[in-house]
Amino acid sequence: MIDHVRPAQLPAWFSAATAPESGRPLVLDVREPWELQTASIAAQGFEVVAIPMGELPSRLAELDSARPIACLCHHGARSLRVAAFLAQNGFGHIANITGGIDAWSLESDPAVPRY
Repeated sequence: MIDHVRPAQLPAWFSAATAPESGRPLVLDVREPWELQTASIAAQGFEVVAIPMGELPSRLAELDSARPIACLCHHGARSLRVAAFLAQNGFGHIANITGGIDAWSLESDPAVPRY
């Protein structure tokens, strides 16, 4: 199942989805390298891993299916596709960050540039 969380709801989602054996929560940023250079989030109680959406099938083994993973892109469409892909591949605690990094800037950290 894919949960849909706004950036401001992410800490609560991670708290609810994280069991001691699942490991540190993860934000999977699926944007392109140029987008990461334009705007990125700071890890706060979670790890951030950047894997562009197109590279994910070949890099899937880099992710632990037991960890809670919240997917992030620019507005939420690419990350929703990635979340569905992860769910289809046995990942159990998946969320899409609705509104993406644009909403992150508006709701959680205005220092993150909008583009």
